[in-house]
Amino acid sequence: MVEPTATPDEQAGQEPQNAIENHGIIGDMRSAALVADTGSIDFFCWPDFDSPSIFTALLDTPEAGIFQLAPVLPDARRQQLYLPETNVLMTRWIAKDAVVEVTDLMPIASEVDNLPRLIRRIQVRHGQTAVRMLCRVRHDYSRADTAARMEGQDVCFEAEGQPALRLAATTGIRLEGQAAVAEFEMKQGDIVEFMLGGAEDPLVTATNCDCDLKTTVSYWQHWSRHSNYRGRWREVVNRSALALKLLTSRKHGGIVAAATFGLPEEEGGQRNWDYRYTWIRDASFTVYAFMRLGYSDEANAFMHWVRDRMGDCCEDANKLGILYSLDGREELPEKELDHLSGYGGATPVRVGNEAYKQTQLDIYGELLDAVYLANKYGEAISHEGWKNVTRLVNDLCENWQSKDVGIWEMRGEDQHFLHSRLMCWVALDRALRLSLKRSLPAPFERWDKQRQAIHDDIWDNFWDADLGHFVQHKGSKNLDASMLLMPLVRFVGASDPKWLQTLDAIEGALVRDGMVFRYRNDDDYHDGLDGEEGAFVACSFWYVECLARAGRLEKAHLEFEQLLRYANPLGLYAEEFDAHGHHLGNTPQALSHLALISAASFLDRKLEGGQTLWQP
Repeated sequence: MVEPTATPDEQAGQEPQNAIENHGIIGDMRSAALVADTGSIDFFCWPDFDSPSIFTALLDTPEAGIFQLAPVLPDARRQQLYLPETNVLMTRWIAKDAVVEVTDLMPIASEVDNLPRLIRRIQVRHGQTAVRMLCRVRHDYSRADTAARMEGQDVCFEAEGQPALRLAATTGIRLEGQAAVAEFEMKQGDIVEFMLGGAEDPLVTATNCDCDLKTTVSYWQHWSRHSNYRGRWREVVNRSALALKLLTSRKHGGIVAAATFGLPEEEGGQRNWDYRYTWIRDASFTVYAFMRLGYSDEANAFMHWVRDRMGDCCEDANKLGILYSLDGREELPEKELDHLSGYGGATPVRVGNEAYKQTQLDIYGELLDAVYLANKYGEAISHEGWKNVTRLVNDLCENWQSKDVGIWEMRGEDQHFLHSRLMCWVALDRALRLSLKRSLPAPFERWDKQRQAIHDDIWDNFWDADLGHFVQHKGSKNLDASMLLMPLVRFVGASDPKWLQTLDAIEGALVRDGMVFRYRNDDDYHDGLDGEEGAFVACSFWYVECLARAGRLEKAHLEFEQLLRYANPLGLYAEEFDAHGHHLGNTPQALSHLALISAASFLDRKLEGGQTLWQP
C-alpha cells in the first residue's frame, strides 16, 4: 500500500474507496476517467487509455492520486446523471440550504493527436456553500515521485521520465505538500472552473471551459441522434452506444474492452486483469452493434483496425493474436504493482495481459463473422483482405482439432473446448458464405469438407446423451455459458429440442435471478486460479436473447427488465455481478454493453411482432 504522507488538514479530505458501480465515465476517445458520486476522480490514465495512471485512488488510497472537488455539504443527497444524449457527466448535491452541481467532461480535440484535457466546473444552483478542491497527481501508477510547483497562477506536476501536467483554475489554488488545493465560498449563480492537461498545452486555460462545454455537448448529441434504434429501451440502448463510442479509439478505430485495470472479479481475490486493450473476440459483437444502430462509420473503422491486425499476422507469418494494444502492439507483458493495496484489498494489481501468449482458436470465428458482417452491411473486402482471409482459413483447416484455453482464457490445462470448435465452424461457414456472396475464389471443396467435419465433431463429442445437454469440453460433464452463442451464430436452431434441453440445463446450473455464471469452478475442471468469480453480464444478456429466440418471450422480457435494474444509476455495467447484484470487474465493460444492445434489439422486435434478423 502507498504510505500516507497527508497532513492533518489533508486527511480531513480523505475518503474510503468508492464502489465500482458508484462511478460515471468521461472521455475523449483517447483516454477516459472515472468520476465517483462523491465528486472524486479516482481513476485516470493519461494521455492514452493504456498509459500509466495519474489517479489511482480506486486501487489504493487518495495518496495514489485523486482529484477531489465537492461542496462541504455532508448531509446532502448525491446524484449523478449525464447531460441528455452526451458523455458529459453531472454530479449533484441536494441539501436543505443548497443545491450544487459539478460538471465533468473531456473536450473532443480538433486533432486526434492533441493531448486530452479534463474539465471540472462547479456551480451553485441554490443557496451557498463552502467548497474544497484537492488535485494530487501521482505519475506512473503512483510509482514515480511527482513534484508539484506553482507556475504563475497554475500548478505543474512533474516526474522524471513522465509527461508533465498543469492545473489551471478560475479561483486561487495553492500547494500543500505535492498536491494542489483550494478552499473557497460560493453563492447562488457562482461558477468556478478547473482544467487539467499537458503542461505545455496552450489550450489548458480555465477561461475556455464554457466554450468547451458547449462544443462537447453538441458533439455527443449530434452523434447520439444518428442512432436508428427506436425501441422501448431507447435510453438504455443509447447509453450503451455512448459508452462504446467513448471506449473507441478515435485515431485507430479499435475499442478497448474496458477503461480500467485491476478491478477484481471476486471481492478480495486474485482475478484482477488489465482490460485496456482490444480483443479480436469482441469483433463480431462490435460490428453488429454499431451496424444495428446505424453507426456504419464506427463499424467500418473497427474493421479497418481488425484488417490491419489480420494483415500483420499474414505478412509476418505469425498466428493471429488474441488481443492487441490500440496501436497494434501484441506483446503486453504483465507486471504486478505490489505497492498498491488493490480495490477492497484484491491483489495483485496487474497491468499488461499475458493472455496474448495463449492459444484461443475461437478468435478465428469471431474475426470471420465480423468480416462477413462488415461485407454484408458495410464496405466490401479488398483483394488483399481476401488473400489474408484465405491464408487464415487454410491454416485453421490444419489446426481446428488442437486444444486451447477456451473463450474465458482459463489458466488451467488446455482442452478441446466446445466453444472453440463452434467458432472454428463459424470461421469456415462465414468464409464460404462470403466467397459465394462476393464471387471470390476459394478452395470450396476443402473448406466445405472441414466445416462438415467440425459440425459432426461437435455433435459426436460434445453432446452427452446421458446428461441430455452439450458439455463444456471433450470428456467433461460440465456446462458453460458460452454455449448460449450456439443458436446466436446459427449452428443450431433456437427451438431445436436438444438445444432447449441445454438451455434448461444452463438455467438450472448457471443462472441465478437472471444473472448467468460463465461456468462453475467446483467441478472436474479447474480454471487454474483460486477462488470464484461473479456472474458475467454479457452472458446474462445472451441468456435473455436465447429465451426470446426460443419463443419464451414473457420470461425473456422479465429477465431483461431485472438485468436493467442491476445497472448503475447511469446505466453502465462492469464485467460481472456479485451475489447481491453489485458490480465486479473492470468498468464500463464493452462486451456487457454490446450484449445488451443485441438482446434489446431482438427482444423489442419480437415483442412488437415484427420480423427478426439474424445476428452474430
